[in-house]
Amino acid sequence: MDRQQYLQMGAPGFWKATFALSIGAFLIFSNLHMSQPLLPLFSREFGVSPATASLSISLTILTLSVFLLVFGPISDAMGRKNIMSFGLIASSILSILIFFAPNFFVLLFLRAVQGIFLASLPAIAYAYIGEEFDHLSISAVIGIYISGNTIGGMGGRIISGFIADLWGWRYSYLVMGIIGLISFILFLIFLPDSNHFQRKPFLINEAMKELISHWQNPILRQAYYIAGIIYFIFMGVFNYIGFYLSQAPYFLSTTVIGFLFISYLAGTFSSTYSGKLEGKLTIPVRIFLGLVIIFIGLVLMLFPQLPLILIGLVVLVFGFFFTHAASSSWVSHHAKKAKASASALYLLSYYLGASIGSTLLGYIWQPFGWKGVIIATFVFILLAMGVARRMKTADYLSQSHCSTNSSTTFSK
Repeated sequence: MDRQQYLQMGAPGFWKATFALSIGAFLIFSNLHMSQPLLPLFSREFGVSPATASLSISLTILTLSVFLLVFGPISDAMGRKNIMSFGLIASSILSILIFFAPNFFVLLFLRAVQGIFLASLPAIAYAYIGEEFDHLSISAVIGIYISGNTIGGMGGRIISGFIADLWGWRYSYLVMGIIGLISFILFLIFLPDSNHFQRKPFLINEAMKELISHWQNPILRQAYYIAGIIYFIFMGVFNYIGFYLSQAPYFLSTTVIGFLFISYLAGTFSSTYSGKLEGKLTIPVRIFLGLVIIFIGLVLMLFPQLPLILIGLVVLVFGFFFTHAASSSWVSHHAKKAKASASALYLLSYYLGASIGSTLLGYIWQPFGWKGVIIATFVFILLAMGVARRMKTADYLSQSHCSTNSSTTFSK
C-alpha cells in the first residue's frame, strides 16, 4: 500500500489524529487518578477507614487492568475508533453519575464500572498508531501520547483537588464528566477513521494461549514482577501522603495536595532519559539504578520537614518512570512472538500491582502511620532489586549464547 496514505509528520491529518489521541489519553488518566486527593474527604464524609476509601482507586484500576486484555481482541474484530470513542463517552457519563451517588457503596460500584471503560483507549491506542501512522512518525506519536498520559494523571488530581476545595468532592466528578463529554466530541471530530484496519475474528482461546505462554517465560516474567512492584509502591505512597499531609502539623488543603502531583513532570523527563541510555547501560542496570533512585526518594520522605518530603516525592517519581521505561522495553526486546499480548500482560501486572498497593498499604497506615508505610515499601524495593539481579544474569547468559552462536557460525 502506498506510504502516502499513512499519516505523516507535518500533514494536517497527522496533527489532528495526534491531538485526538492526546485528548483521549488526558481524559482516561485524569479520570483514573482523580480520586487520590479526595481520599481524606471520603474517610470523613462516609466514616470509612483510609484503606476502604482507597478502594475508589483500587477497584477502578483492577477492572481497568482486567479489561485491558479484553478490548484489544474485541477491537481486532470491531474496529479501533468505535471502541475507543464508546469508552470515552461511557466513562464521562459515569463521572457525572458519581455526582449523584447516595452512599459510598454506590460510588465504589460506579468507579469499578468506570474502570472497565477506561481500559478501552490504553488497550487499543498503540494498535491504532501502528496501523495508521507512517512508520517514521510512530515513535514521535507514541511520545506525545505518553505525554498525554502523564499530563492527564497530573491534571486530574490537580483539578479534582481544586474543585473539591471550592464546592466539594461531588463537583470534582461533575466537572470531570463535563470535561469528558467535551473531550469525547473533540476526539470524534479529529480522529480519522481507520484506513488500514483489517478485521480479524475474535479468538479468545488463541489469546489466552499467548498470555499463558508469555507468563511461563521466565525471562519475561521478571519484567512483570518489576512492573507490579514499582506501581504497588508508587500508588500506595501517593494514596497515603494525602492523609499524612492533611493532618497535623501540615494541614494541607486538597488543592495543595492536588498540586503535589506536579511532581509527575519529573517522570516525563526521566522516562525519556532512560530510553536515551539504551546503548550505554543494559536494561537490568537501568532498572537497578531506577530502584536505587526510588529508594533515595523514600528515605527523604521519612524526614518530617515538608521541603524534604516534597523533594523525596520528585525523586520517587523520577525513579519510578525511569524504571518503568526500562522494564517495559525489556518486554519489547525479549518477546519473540505475539508482542502485543506480551505488552498487555506487562500492563496487567503493572495495574494489578497498583490496585493491590493502593489498598494494602492502607492496612499499614492505620496502625503504624506514615513511617510504617515507607518502611514497608523498603521490603518491596529489596525484592525488586533481587529481580533486577536475576534479569542481569539472564541478560548476560543471553548475550553469551548469542556470542557463542555467532562464533560457531563464523567458524563454519
